Amino acid sequence: MDGITSLLSELDRLPTHQVFGKVAGVQGLLIEVSGVHHLSVGDRCNVIARDGRVVVCEVVGFREGRALVMPFGPLEGIGLGCRAEVAEAAPAIYPNESWLGRVVNAMAKPVDGGGPLGAGAQAYPIKAPPPPAHTRKRVGGKLDLGVRALNTFTTSCHGQRMGIFAGSGVGKSTVLSMMARYTNADVIVVGLVGERGREAREFIEDDLGPEGLARAVVVVSTSDEAPLMRRQAAYVTMTVAEYFRDQGKNVLCMMDSVTRFAMAQREISLSAGEPPAAKGYTPTVFAELPKLLERAGPGRRRSGNITGLFTVLVEGDDHNEPISDAVRGILDGHIVLDRAIAERGRYPAMNILKSISRTMPGCNTDEENALVTRARKIISAYEDMAELIRLGAYRKGTNAEVDEAIYYYPRIEAFLRQRKDDHTDLPTCYKLLAEALQPPPAAQ
Repeated sequence: MDGITSLLSELDRLPTHQVFGKVAGVQGLLIEVSGVHHLSVGDRCNVIARDGRVVVCEVVGFREGRALVMPFGPLEGIGLGCRAEVAEAAPAIYPNESWLGRVVNAMAKPVDGGGPLGAGAQAYPIKAPPPPAHTRKRVGGKLDLGVRALNTFTTSCHGQRMGIFAGSGVGKSTVLSMMARYTNADVIVVGLVGERGREAREFIEDDLGPEGLARAVVVVSTSDEAPLMRRQAAYVTMTVAEYFRDQGKNVLCMMDSVTRFAMAQREISLSAGEPPAAKGYTPTVFAELPKLLERAGPGRRRSGNITGLFTVLVEGDDHNEPISDAVRGILDGHIVLDRAIAERGRYPAMNILKSISRTMPGCNTDEENALVTRARKIISAYEDMAELIRLGAYRKGTNAEVDEAIYYYPRIEAFLRQRKDDHTDLPTCYKLLAEALQPPPAAQ
C-alpha cells in the first residue's frame, strides 16, 4: 500500500504539459538556457545531450534573460541547440524502513548492488526548512558514544549538535567510525560528502561492519563527482535523518564533512558569478550552513531527535579559518583533534582543554561534573609547565599543583588512549576516570 500511495503522490506531482528551452551557451561548469522564463533558482531541468543521454541540472542563477544551470553529471555531449526540458516537481525522496542497511548516492539511488529501494508513502523535500524553534523539544538524556574522551569530557545529549574539528590525517574518520559502531542511538545516518572513493567502502565494511550497517543508512558522494552532487549528498543525509526522526527514533546523523559541503557550494556560487568574500567563500556559503545544520537537533514534541556530529576539515590547522569559525558558532559544542597529540601517539587525539559541550554541565550529576573539572584542572596545570617538565627544569616541590599534575597526567593520558575496537559505556567511563584520579598509596 505504501508503494501505491507514493506512486499516486508522484503522479500528482507530474506536470500536465512539457515546457522546454534550448542550450544557448556553455561556459565552464555552467549551461545557459534560453526560451524559458518561469524558472527560479533551485528548479530542475533535464538537458538532452546529442547522444540521447539525459543530464539532470539545477538552476543556479540568471544572466541577460537566460537561465544559468549546472549539471549533476558530466557535460560531454551537450552543445548549442540541445533541448532543455523543465522539471516541474520539486526534488523529493520517499524513504522508509527498508532503507536501513543500504548505501545510496546523492540522488537517493542504491549503489550497493542490493536491488531497488522501497518507497515510502510520504514525499520528503530535499531542502526542507528546520522545525520552528518554539515547536521543538528540549534536548534529551545522555547519548552514549562509546568513546571515553567524548563520553566524559564532552558528554552529549540526544538532539545535540557537535562539531569535530581537525586537520587532515588527525583521525576524524576514525572517531566517527568508533561512534557509529558503539553508539546507543536507534538509527544511524551517515553522509560521506566528497569522500575518497577508497575510504567509502572501507568505512562501510570495516568501520560500520554488518551489525552497524544493519541499523544505518549511508549516503555517499565521492570527491570526483560534480559539486551539485556533493552538496546534495548533505541535503539527502539530513532528509533521511528527518524521516526516521518523524518515526519517533533517536537518530545519530554523522556527516563527513561540512567543509566539503561548503567547498561544493563555493564552486557553484563562483561559477554563477557571485563575488567571493572570506578566503574565496561566497556569502551564499555562510547562508547555507545554518540552513543545513539547524535541521539537526530535537524534533517536535511527539517525534524523535537528530543528534548531529559534523566533521570540519580545518585548513592549514587554523581553527579560526572562515568555515571553522562559522560552524563553531552554529553548533552546540566542538571537539578539537590536535595534530601534536596525534604525533605523540595518543588516539583519539582530542585536545581536552579546547573541546567543550554546551549541554554537558546540565546533564551530569554534581559528582560527575566535579570529577571532570578536577581532571581538566590537572591537565591545564601540566600543560602550563609542560616545556619545563620535559626539559627537566622543574624541581619537585616547587608547586604542589604541578607536583600533583605530574603524578596524575600519565594516568589521565592512559585513560584517554583508546583502541579503535575498544568500547566503553558511559558508567564505566566515569568509573575509570575516578580510578585514574585516586590519590597515590602514600597519601591514602
